[in-house]
Amino acid sequence: MALRKENILIVDDDIDILELLQRHLRSMDYHTYKAVSVKEALFILKDTFIDLLITDIQMPEVDGLQLLKFTNEHYPEMPKLVVTGYPSVDGALETFKSGAIDYLTKPFTKAELAQAVEKAFIHGQKRKPNKTVETKPTTTNYGEMVGASEGFQKVTNIIDRVKDNKATVLIKGESGTGKELVARAIHYSGKFSRAPFIAVNCGAIPENLQEAELFGYTKGAFTGANENRNGFFQAAQGGTLFFDEIGTASLAVQTKLLRALQEKEITKVGSQKGERVDIRIIAATNADLKEDIKGKNFREDLYYRLTVVEIEVPPLRERKTDIPLLVEKFLRKYGVEYKDRLLRMSPGALEVLQRYHWPGNIRELENIVQRAVIMSDGLIDVNDLPDFLKYQIEFPEKDFVPLREMEKEYVKRVLLHTQGNKTKAAEILQIDRKTLRDKLD
Repeated sequence: MALRKENILIVDDDIDILELLQRHLRSMDYHTYKAVSVKEALFILKDTFIDLLITDIQMPEVDGLQLLKFTNEHYPEMPKLVVTGYPSVDGALETFKSGAIDYLTKPFTKAELAQAVEKAFIHGQKRKPNKTVETKPTTTNYGEMVGASEGFQKVTNIIDRVKDNKATVLIKGESGTGKELVARAIHYSGKFSRAPFIAVNCGAIPENLQEAELFGYTKGAFTGANENRNGFFQAAQGGTLFFDEIGTASLAVQTKLLRALQEKEITKVGSQKGERVDIRIIAATNADLKEDIKGKNFREDLYYRLTVVEIEVPPLRERKTDIPLLVEKFLRKYGVEYKDRLLRMSPGALEVLQRYHWPGNIRELENIVQRAVIMSDGLIDVNDLPDFLKYQIEFPEKDFVPLREMEKEYVKRVLLHTQGNKTKAAEILQIDRKTLRDKLD
């Protein structure tokens, strides 16, 4: 297998140093990525396989040491090289403790840089011998999505099959599962990624404006139409038009949408002239469209036009093994945004999150992590989580029992709580002592 050109990420708030490093490294036939801050470096690391990190130490907001510690924990096989203009013995020791392989002092020569980079890669090869071989790294990222569960893999496998064609796709799933992220992954990971991606929330557009907003209108088509105007279809020409909550589209819009899918042609409101369109349609819904068809609220012929390819996005409760990966993503995002540093979550707090059933899915998880970052001063622990998470317990499912049996069990629990005090138990149950005695008998 062929050797590949190594990817090197350079992080420095000094633009001149960045340009110098990039120029030297490119002349050595390396592929380079540049970041002027730790925040920018994290976004690159999230989406790109990096072979070597070269970072400055003294930077505003989050410094290079924190970046070293973070990459040492999350990318332990990746070698790290430090360049700095403020050398000191204590600083050098700290960088080596944080996982750096070598320490280069500014100013440095091209030869010194080449020697340090070579040393870093030799060190990396000792830790991972097949580093220079063309291999596809195991990754849990797909666009903005993260996961490693079986359900996540099923979704990404379908994305891989549809991303380079314009087949119509229907994405189904509960609210908060990330249906729009799936649509964006289809668009931005494929060969049409340079074309527009237009997202339309059908439920957010008043029914009387849906046609005009989608297909455009001509001057004088209705009161207030003072000029010709294009709609979302024209804006998405050559790219992807994403309909979120397609089930809320009016029947009139459904009819015109069906024609657009069949004939590849649309007509502006107030016009008799059709316009050719070349777009991919992706729709999403959290409703049961087959039930809507039975209720005459959704066209059956449109449903089958939309479901050329179906993607079922699993709820978070069915992919709980992905929770640590999602938490890491949100900690990185909000830690840098709110605290200007990288936060971590304790195993105990993570265990609490994995026990919860997540009715609001990924959107709810993101809100919880965002709140925890704001409320925490350091390591996020169980105490930083909302009370309803800390004290929730999942009981194993039991067979259904008669109401009388349930009542008996509850009375026993109350008596245990009051340590046999029947007066207190009667107060809690809001019955008198005689009724309680009858129930006990």
